Amino acid sequence: MSQPVFYYDTNSPYAYLAAHRVDELLPVRPEWRPISFGVIVRETGKVPWSFGDRGPGIAEIARRARERGLPEVRYPNEWPVGSYSLAPLRALLLADGPEQLRAVTLELFRTAFVEGRALSDPPTLLDATERAGMDRERVREGIERPEIKDRLRTHTDAALEAGVTGVPTVAVDGELFWGDDRLEQAAAALSPS
Repeated sequence: MSQPVFYYDTNSPYAYLAAHRVDELLPVRPEWRPISFGVIVRETGKVPWSFGDRGPGIAEIARRARERGLPEVRYPNEWPVGSYSLAPLRALLLADGPEQLRAVTLELFRTAFVEGRALSDPPTLLDATERAGMDRERVREGIERPEIKDRLRTHTDAALEAGVTGVPTVAVDGELFWGDDRLEQAAAALSPS
């Protein structure tokens, strides 16, 4: 069995919830792979729940966060569209290995959904990556590098080709488990029968 892949975007509160438990739930530690949900929306024509009546989704996220002992979820101003940016996803691709990737991801999620600050704001993004141990200037320069932009595009295109239509999604040997509420099923697919 190959290593599972955890696809996510830092603008997704459901991915925020999943990120806090995916490593513990899955019997095999997944590869964390940031992708652009904005591109997936554009390419698939999907209309996310957050573009319509957000009340039920926000209430569900608040309930899950409470049940899991996470802080109250706050949303950046103009979320989801006005706060969306590729810069945080590119910053994640500058991480030095999987441990730093996880640490930076969790700090970006904390900044967005605990502090309620938009990662589209460059100083906010740089502050968050610095708190997670990344060099601020390296991030500032790196998110503009063509090879980093291409890498994010490649990750997102590969996710689309694999059939990913939303985040969070866990891929287990070609089978996709979309949603924070499907992590248990992904874990079962990874467990020996």
